[in-house]
Amino acid sequence: MGREAVCRCEWGGTTAEVKALLESGEMILRGGLRKRTPFSEVKSVKADGDRLCFTVGRETVELSLGSANAAKWAATITGPPTALSKKLGITKTSAVRVIGTVDDEALKEALAEAAGISARGGEVIVACVDSQESLHAALKEAKAQFSEGVPIWMVYPKGPGHAINEASIRSLLRENGMIDTKVASVSTKFTALRFIYRTSA
Repeated sequence: MGREAVCRCEWGGTTAEVKALLESGEMILRGGLRKRTPFSEVKSVKADGDRLCFTVGRETVELSLGSANAAKWAATITGPPTALSKKLGITKTSAVRVIGTVDDEALKEALAEAAGISARGGEVIVACVDSQESLHAALKEAKAQFSEGVPIWMVYPKGPGHAINEASIRSLLRENGMIDTKVASVSTKFTALRFIYRTSA
């Protein structure tokens, strides 16, 4: 899914600047308001000009996303869920390089859609990391493919209290010439960030 935006949010009479994210089956707000709301609780969804409008319980909510994004977000929230394999760019013809141990059942199912799993090559890399050590090791292992334009998904545990998080992963990979382009919810326990090598204009 991977939609995210920095925008103004009006939630039940409170207005704040937030970073809004759509992950698989839920909306997450960070910043001036912090919310995590399953799509099942988001009702009366519509795009009204540049605003995404909906209700959660008795509260009305508006996100100022711009007209194009408001319509896309409304369609995402009300539409059928996207398969994880599709979110990760895995198809029946894909060869996927896997780094680390895949413990998540949803990720195993998505990888099963690939034409093949490789320890060295592939059109996309999926790295499962849960510590600074495993993050650095995955980056070192995959580095040779980055200049060839091969994207890498860093799959890591959701939520607070873990050895690595979104900020630490972004910081390290950006220091190594990468840029993050997508976010995807893998399951209730894991999320993922997609990076590609930043080429000079």
